[in-house]
Amino acid sequence: QVQLVESGGGFVQAGDSLRLSCAVSGRTFSVYASGWFRHAPGHEREFVAAIRWSGGSTYYADTVKHRFTISRDKNTVYLQMNSLKSEDTAVYYCAATVWPYNIMAVTTTKQYDSWGQGTQVTVSS
Repeated sequence: QVQLVESGGGFVQAGDSLRLSCAVSGRTFSVYASGWFRHAPGHEREFVAAIRWSGGSTYYADTVKHRFTISRDKNTVYLQMNSLKSEDTAVYYCAATVWPYNIMAVTTTKQYDSWGQGTQVTVSS
């Protein structure tokens, strides 16, 4: 079992930056990749970014590419969000998978085994 706890959400102005953290515990040796998803009202949960734990390969949704950066330091996964826009407002979830998918393929919720509780990010325009 893998447990995930997100933190770092908040209320910011458009153009500001925010860094989310995801603390991973439990059977961390089994984690193959971590991802960030977000869920805005009236929308489905959507993929944001993913990172492979071994090697650090990353993959981003087009909507956040060049603005967001996913990284990992030991058992914490980060999402650095720059140049935030009002459309980035959502609940952000951290997820982990133990299956060796291609990093460019871990973009759907069904590929992840464990999820955090989410952290709210609100961007005011």
